[in-house]
Amino acid sequence: MATVHQWSGLEARALRKALRKSIRGFAEHLGVAVNTVAKWEKLLSETTPQADSQAILDTVLARAEPAVQERFERLLDSDGLTHRPRRPPVPSLGDHETWAEDLERAMVCLSRQDFTFARTLLDRWLHRVLPGELDERGQYLYGRTLTLFGDMRRLQGTVCDLITAARLYADARSLFIGLRIPRRAAQIELSLAVVEEMSGRLESAASRYEALAEDDRLSRLDRVRARLWIGTALSKQGRADSAIVLMRAAAREFYDLTEPVDWAVAQQKLALAHRGAGDLIHALRYIETARSTGRPNSPLEHVQLDTAHAHILLSDPATADEGRTTLAGAAATAGQHGLGHQLRSIEAIREAQECA
Repeated sequence: MATVHQWSGLEARALRKALRKSIRGFAEHLGVAVNTVAKWEKLLSETTPQADSQAILDTVLARAEPAVQERFERLLDSDGLTHRPRRPPVPSLGDHETWAEDLERAMVCLSRQDFTFARTLLDRWLHRVLPGELDERGQYLYGRTLTLFGDMRRLQGTVCDLITAARLYADARSLFIGLRIPRRAAQIELSLAVVEEMSGRLESAASRYEALAEDDRLSRLDRVRARLWIGTALSKQGRADSAIVLMRAAAREFYDLTEPVDWAVAQQKLALAHRGAGDLIHALRYIETARSTGRPNSPLEHVQLDTAHAHILLSDPATADEGRTTLAGAAATAGQHGLGHQLRSIEAIREAQECA
């Protein structure tokens, strides 16, 4: 299928003809005004649809039947467009504003694990612009786009996703270093350390966290998060006692900073560390605190909390059945929302339970 990097009235007309629709029917199909389509057809190559319309046209073409796509390619070829290279234009000031708004929308989508719409918003810009031709504002937005795309792949969390996330983060970090924005570069280094931990490279992750916990480029909150994550890596290595000391200190700082969400996450991680130390009484106490105060708002937060709770319940034969039920619910939610890393964690817990 032909790829349209930048729609003009010519490509829009070709798509209308390929769909065999009138101007009015095409406008209704797209959900835009008839006058808008009429303008495209009048000005042809001299007009460029708005960013939202560009995305709608992309979607309609992608969802069209193969026969429609073939007709579209033939129409482009007859107009001499198929073989004419089209350079993505340098975004204007108005484009920058639209781009920034799309990034805000993508962040909301990621917080809800709506990966499909987030990808649509981010792809729109990654495929539209060439970073080497952007001004400083455009390069900053491109770096943020790469970062959010990395966040999406990290949240999805398959092995392939984590490899891709690391590459995207590295590219974004290089951009922010070039733009002399050290805080953004350091935040990405923190994300790279998370990818290391998720990939099972625990010693390397702990080392990165330790360095970033003292890095003045980061805010105090980010440095405390790094200290909490040192404890996470240590706990996964079986060094529960050292992990608990670090996690308690981080939890106190989150309390002082009035960060209830981070404080609740610390309670959850402390619960797992106590479970690793064989102290199920404290593990249950901490996980109940996390469950009563955490109030998860996203599928990921629900899965993480339920998985931690189930892991602790499975450690006691008296509560093992409840643990299996809770874990099954977490797996269903993770599968529904494409949370690959969480599914791998759940499977590892099940395998360990079977071997016990």
